[in-house]
Amino acid sequence: MSDSLDKNRIIPNTMSTQHPDNASNPEWNKEDVINGNAEVLEAYYAYSTLGCQEVMWDSEGKDTDTRVSRKLLQKYWEYFASHTIGEDVFLTYRIPNPKIEGAEKKIIVETLQNIPVASDVASMAYKREITPIFEVILPFTTEAKEVIMLFNYYKKAIVAAEDASLYESTTVKDWIGNIKPKAIKVIPLVEDFDSILHVDNIVLPYLKAIKPKQQRVFIARSDPALNYGYICAILLTKIALSKLKALEKQHGEIHPILGVGSKPFRGHLSPDNIDNFLEEYKGLSTVTIQSAFRYDYPTEQVKEGIQSLNQRLPNGNPETISPEEEENLLGILHKCRLQYERQIEVLAPFINSVAAYVPQRRARKLHIGLFGYSRCVAGVCLPRAISFAAALYSIGLPPEFIGMKVLGMLTDKEWSTLSKHYLKINSDIKLIGEYVSMNNINMLLEMSRTTAKRAGMNEEKLREALASIVEDLNIVEEKLSLTLGPKDIAQRKHENFTNNFLLSYLQKQDAEAKTALVESAKLRKCLG
Repeated sequence: MSDSLDKNRIIPNTMSTQHPDNASNPEWNKEDVINGNAEVLEAYYAYSTLGCQEVMWDSEGKDTDTRVSRKLLQKYWEYFASHTIGEDVFLTYRIPNPKIEGAEKKIIVETLQNIPVASDVASMAYKREITPIFEVILPFTTEAKEVIMLFNYYKKAIVAAEDASLYESTTVKDWIGNIKPKAIKVIPLVEDFDSILHVDNIVLPYLKAIKPKQQRVFIARSDPALNYGYICAILLTKIALSKLKALEKQHGEIHPILGVGSKPFRGHLSPDNIDNFLEEYKGLSTVTIQSAFRYDYPTEQVKEGIQSLNQRLPNGNPETISPEEEENLLGILHKCRLQYERQIEVLAPFINSVAAYVPQRRARKLHIGLFGYSRCVAGVCLPRAISFAAALYSIGLPPEFIGMKVLGMLTDKEWSTLSKHYLKINSDIKLIGEYVSMNNINMLLEMSRTTAKRAGMNEEKLREALASIVEDLNIVEEKLSLTLGPKDIAQRKHENFTNNFLLSYLQKQDAEAKTALVESAKLRKCLG
């Protein structure tokens, strides 16, 4: 590993991402969907106006522009002349994982080969050697060997090619020049249950093999909530942060990144919840600033929030979880996951039917069939996490509550352990509980035949699922001493829009349904 990539390295605190969870379109974008050159402008806007220190440039799940660094430098040189990419602000690729990609797994090659091109362009612009892109994120990492293979692929297939002979004594280096950087840094992104739970077993072999002075590790927060339920996602994160801290004590700096959205289901990082978030998730170096955070709140509030995160991260040490406590947490995780999966299995057709109305905010490829992967839980396939959450918020049933009857199944010891490690359970559930609509749930029960037919599912199963949800809500009210449902005018307006959405959905009035869905999303300041 080249020491130059670690020397005086700034670890960015705020990472702007392209997650399509915004209800409102940014003022600078004239189309409903952000794509192409608009994403280049967006990157500049994230740096220059909002104060984000890093932009994640995504080639996983979407077509992407690998000439982004050149376009940024050409079009916005006045800013980047004094904010050097790779030194002051950062551009980080999220690349496809060949393990799960279908026909387009070789996009990883195209993306990695662009890194030396970006170095040449930047070095010419700055008139000195610059490495604007030197770090990549590998999604769906499940084994250490994947991260090591990616590191070695770049060194052996891209950098080592410069010494290959082309004709007589002429080498690749003679023909196209040196390939720089000589090595890249790889950030494993852990997303599934076992990988998050045993993140230390993924990171440790990489640390031993590559010996980086600093290592960033990305913990997903949205997909675990989709796949295993809300409580599981929170507890898995806490266990992972504790294990990474223990690893750091023996093997050098580790800098966790947490991928979070703005409502509790996907992490609860929003401009109006920063204090609570930083108390809840101790031990972070970097957080994602997703589209809803950036575009569904007043710009000044967004800028202040990002500035606060830049100043307050890293935010101390995570709670140390002892082996005994981990055993208790594993018991809770098992109960929560089982209860969530049982309900999702039945609800899936209805959720998928509603999710079809969630608007696209990015030009993304579908993660199905030939061109990728789908999110499958308990044997059924679901939309991506944002559309999944949006569908449930849009009918007045926040996804946070699915399977929450498990709270009534916990032993006293388990409840005590959960309360210790999920600090903000009351404030989070109180906030999201105001988006619950019992009127809608009762209407769905009364119109179960129409609803089941509309969703293409068995009526009896639908009624059982809705009755189970009512039980979830009742247990939450009892266990946390809360009253769920709208409290103020804005929340009552939100309930009205969700009611209008459901009625339009049931009548197959697509235009009216889409309008009502977006209006409710604007009120809660995110799609999902």
